[in-house]
Amino acid sequence: MQHMKSIFTEEVIDIISATRHDLGPWSLDSARKNHISSSWKVGGQDEASQNLTISDPIQAASDVAQKASHSKLEIATAVGDLLAIDKAIKNDSDGHLLDNPVILTRRRLREKRRERRAVELVQQNDEALVKLENAAIQRSKGVNSAVLGKYSIWRKDNENENSDSTVRLMRDQMIMARVYLVIAKSKDKTDLYQELQNRLKESQSALGEANADSELHQSAPKRIKEMGQVLSKAREQLYDCKAVTQKLRAMLQSADTQVRSLKKQSTFLSQLAAKTIPNGIHCLSMRLSIAYYLLPPEKRKFPRSENLEDPNLYHYALFSDNVLAASVVVNSTITNAKEPEKHVFHLVTDKLNFGAMNMWFLLNPPGKATIHVENVDEFKWLNSSYCPVLRQLESAAMKEYYFKAGHHTTLSAGSSNLKYRNPKYLSMLNHLRFYLPQVYPKLNKILFLDDDIVVQKDLTALWFIDLRGNVNGAVETCGQSFHRFDKYLNFSNPHIAKNFDPNACGWAYGMNMFDLNEWKKKDITGIYHKWQSLNENRALWKLGTLPPGLLTFYKLTHPLDKSWHVLGLGYNPSIDRSEIENAAVIHYNGNLKPWLEIGMTKYRNYWTRYIKYDHPYVKICNLSR
Repeated sequence: MQHMKSIFTEEVIDIISATRHDLGPWSLDSARKNHISSSWKVGGQDEASQNLTISDPIQAASDVAQKASHSKLEIATAVGDLLAIDKAIKNDSDGHLLDNPVILTRRRLREKRRERRAVELVQQNDEALVKLENAAIQRSKGVNSAVLGKYSIWRKDNENENSDSTVRLMRDQMIMARVYLVIAKSKDKTDLYQELQNRLKESQSALGEANADSELHQSAPKRIKEMGQVLSKAREQLYDCKAVTQKLRAMLQSADTQVRSLKKQSTFLSQLAAKTIPNGIHCLSMRLSIAYYLLPPEKRKFPRSENLEDPNLYHYALFSDNVLAASVVVNSTITNAKEPEKHVFHLVTDKLNFGAMNMWFLLNPPGKATIHVENVDEFKWLNSSYCPVLRQLESAAMKEYYFKAGHHTTLSAGSSNLKYRNPKYLSMLNHLRFYLPQVYPKLNKILFLDDDIVVQKDLTALWFIDLRGNVNGAVETCGQSFHRFDKYLNFSNPHIAKNFDPNACGWAYGMNMFDLNEWKKKDITGIYHKWQSLNENRALWKLGTLPPGLLTFYKLTHPLDKSWHVLGLGYNPSIDRSEIENAAVIHYNGNLKPWLEIGMTKYRNYWTRYIKYDHPYVKICNLSR
């Protein structure tokens, strides 16, 4: 470079300096990389670049100097061109460049470089977009859409990731406004306090019940701006890190308390809804009852009564006070039975629904099958002197538990034990399952069905399953640590801890095959009486029939294949569809019964397909799908 300095005059240096914004910084590297105009290109530069190596920098410098010396004439000519251009610019009184061939060539070269650079930038931008899209696709593959409630970038309501950004901004502003309200009040900043309060009311009004930006009132942007201004003022006058932290912590604790209270209220209302009878079903029961008691006695009898005690037929026990639910159980069973004439249904209900249950099946007989309806209140042998649970229900302590302890002043206060105050626990229909040999003394086997199930396949194969000396055939419900004995029973009580294994597997009521001969041999009803008597103060288990059932049939239950009985349609929204459709019996156990408005719609069709919606009584009571 020292050698090349002798070539350039001061005038040349000035021209180079004046045009460096177009040509870039001048150096040997820039010349080597072809960043200069072709009019300034040094002859033999490519060869010089190829011959340069790190191993011999002195030789490389010498070669460059030699090449530069040989190119002195070419460079001097180029410098002359630049001087001519500069002179032309100075002499052009109009301020326009002359159409010099050198100028035009340089201009074209600059345009080509800009076009090439623009193409490179577009290409780089496209490549970056493709990389981002590929990354998003790979990320989406890792999203488990089967998990309930899991966020998915492909969900329709999440197409715009900022769809609620304004809503969240307004909520954040309102939180900070509440914080500064308290601080302003404590520091007697009356004017600022009033201004914060006004802006907070305006923001609340603009936000309303909106959960997305599209739902916001049109005044929202204005309110955000105004709130931002007053918060900025409050920050300048009131900001105290310690005070703000304390207030935010207090607000968090308050919100946590409120959430707990709302959860209790939700539980209360859910339990309350589960106990109610829909107007349509109540209407159906009342109209059927009136029609039944208007019938003459000779028309109230069912045909084929001789089949009721035939042990060679397939007998079902169904205890229910819900006419519509019972009709679904019977209709679904007969629809899927291969030999319906061999099936016998034993229905037991209470005196309030006795007429309605009879009338429904007189109007809608189950084809060739046999059906019989009885009133539990007419079982005179079922009294408090024989049955411990009836004796306990008549006690003052139980009446206190049911009818006085539940009268709370708030919704949340009464939610803790509401589940166990369900009227079904007071009904003998729920406890009658422990007296099957007494109700049906001439039968050998009977299939017990709950009224919240739907039969989807022929069930006759159940009568041919070898129970291997056990009394109860049922589907087990334990999975890992769930639904084992310690979930239902109090193992801190010595009676429970000494006689039972806390890890023993639980099983389900709802579809149970009972061997009544083995029942009598092992005195199952006596075992039930023993444990029910010990639980008078509810120290062994809470109310219900499954815990005493687990104790009574302990080591006397034969596990059935799980496909016979699929549970959870009354509380679990994520049961696999193929599992439901392959099941012989599906069970709506839980609060979300299919006849209630709170029932899950995705499972309701399995139940409603067996209801006769064209029936006059169903129509008049406005029962619909």
